[in-house]
Amino acid sequence: MSELKRFYDRNIEFCKYYRTDSTYLDCKYFVRGQHDIKLSLDTVYFETDHRFSTSHDYKVAKIIANDRIQVYLEDQLHNYQNRKSFANSPLNWTGTKAAATELIYAVHSQGVFNNGNTDIITIVRFFENHFNIDLGDFYHTFLELKSRKMNRTKFLDSLRDALIKRMDEQDER
Repeated sequence: MSELKRFYDRNIEFCKYYRTDSTYLDCKYFVRGQHDIKLSLDTVYFETDHRFSTSHDYKVAKIIANDRIQVYLEDQLHNYQNRKSFANSPLNWTGTKAAATELIYAVHSQGVFNNGNTDIITIVRFFENHFNIDLGDFYHTFLELKSRKMNRTKFLDSLRDALIKRMDEQDER
């Protein structure tokens, strides 16, 4: 992250130009075979084919790549911090991944989190972090659930039956 910050700090003016969708200097930055030595040029420019490259196309590619790397690193850091904070969670999912996936899609379909304004991936990641389970390709698992010939909601039905049985047993006491 510090390397990314250093790159942005060294190229702050060009980054501002690029991010604001400015075009007034495009004739200096993005015309092949023409470079202005007064502009900040990367050394890679002098090693490239000037018939193909412009003086600043490498910088644009680097900005795009760095933006993606930053998003990836922040996501990994966030996931690490979540895993670390829930590593001592007393709750571990001991059911099947299919059952967890069925439950997650059910609560997502019902819209019970944030008034229905939560995407499925957020619920999956929360579930994985809090119940110490890796659901892997949960979308593929959901497709398998949908293709079941008999009882597509087997886990949800078993939850319902277990709850009714518990209530009935308590009524009998």
